[in-house]
Amino acid sequence: MHPNRLIAPVLTLLFSVSAHAAEVSVAVAANFTAPMNAIAAEFTKDTGHIAKPAFGATGKFYAQIKNGAPFQMLLSADDETPARLVQEGLADPASRFTYAIGTLVLWSAQPGYVDAQASVLKKNQFNKLALANPKLAPYGKAAVEVLTGMGLIDAVTPKFVQGENIAQTFQFASTGNAELGFVALSQVMKDGKIANGSAWIVPAKLHTPIRQDAVILAAGKGNAAAEALMKYLKGDKAKAIINSYGYEI
Repeated sequence: MHPNRLIAPVLTLLFSVSAHAAEVSVAVAANFTAPMNAIAAEFTKDTGHIAKPAFGATGKFYAQIKNGAPFQMLLSADDETPARLVQEGLADPASRFTYAIGTLVLWSAQPGYVDAQASVLKKNQFNKLALANPKLAPYGKAAVEVLTGMGLIDAVTPKFVQGENIAQTFQFASTGNAELGFVALSQVMKDGKIANGSAWIVPAKLHTPIRQDAVILAAGKGNAAAEALMKYLKGDKAKAIINSYGYEI
């Protein structure tokens, strides 16, 4: 067979894949940074489509989307924001689903500082406690619920150091600007265990479940990459990545 006869079908296939490849701009809750980066890489390998994530606080993304920011998908840190966007006609109701259930953890960069009973909170001998702004970030809201339920909210509120999102909150705790902080388990888990420091994994019964919903936004309707990514998030490969960072499905 003439070599050109082999080359032509290959080129046709490459042009076909290229022609059908698309990009999707995704607003992603800061707690989901590490798993989303891993998923985005696998998504491109497996589908040819490109996911372009931006990471931040869900509350800020909501305000930006309301003001016309051209995001095509939202991976929220809660289920309320996607529901609100659907009600306001800014998102596709048929696309919304829970992609992960988050786990809250009280963490310190200091080994042995936090024990499995959260004694450090009850003793109240620390200077600063980091948490995400509860008005913007669901993990911060959950932290306030936990402290309220433990009867500690009044005692520790003066010691709060608030991050505008969970990424900044983790930065406060990891640099020692706060001795401890309420962060997402995904930020401190590696290979199924706490990577360093010390932690109390907060029992889920102590706060409202952190159900994290994904939704295709009005700007993403009909976008092939958005539809493909939504489907990909429900697949076994994405689920395995999500589980590996301490989330429930």
